[in-house]
Amino acid sequence: MTELKTISSTYWSRKQALTLALFSLLLGACGGWLIRRSLAGQVPHPAVAANVSAPAGMGSASSGFSSVPAAPTPEDLKQAADSEAAPLLEQLKDDPANAALLAQIGNLYYDAKQYPIAIDYYERSLQSEPNDTSVRTDLGTAYWYKGDADTAIAQFGKSLAIEPTKADTLFNLGIVKWQGKKDAQGAIAAWQKLLDTNPDYPNRDNVLQLIGQAQNR
Repeated sequence: MTELKTISSTYWSRKQALTLALFSLLLGACGGWLIRRSLAGQVPHPAVAANVSAPAGMGSASSGFSSVPAAPTPEDLKQAADSEAAPLLEQLKDDPANAALLAQIGNLYYDAKQYPIAIDYYERSLQSEPNDTSVRTDLGTAYWYKGDADTAIAQFGKSLAIEPTKADTLFNLGIVKWQGKKDAQGAIAAWQKLLDTNPDYPNRDNVLQLIGQAQNR
């Protein structure tokens, strides 16, 4: 996941782009808005789920209803990620501290929603490159999706200590403060700093709408 990222990822071979989920204007969907830093600003690639052949739903030939493909299960997604990660893991055997390779493997598992595994690889990557704010932001986002808002915020804080105006980190920090900690003022402060320090931020209007929603809660 070289992306939530503008992620300045020189390490991601399949150029991706952008936000794990585009801004939805529904409050209940905020959890899906978080940006994976390593991917921001890159060209999108097919999601891991797209590589999964979901079994077709069972339908009666005589019923007149067409069968509907079943959504991939978590096991399907993990199996697809394991398959994509296999050649990278072989490379890792010869270079176990390769930060870029570790982050790339983490991205595969993040995309497959295997957040504990993604966290492990991101943390190993950061042991070699602790100042990589893109991977640090992805790590925080993975913790959020794992259900740990406090650790997510701590990781975003470490990213911002290195790069105080990192737009995607500030965006995600606002979401987690708002949705995870019910801290509307903290969220607004993060988003306002994003806008103040990134005047050309492409999703400026969406951030302004979020600020408006947080102010009215």
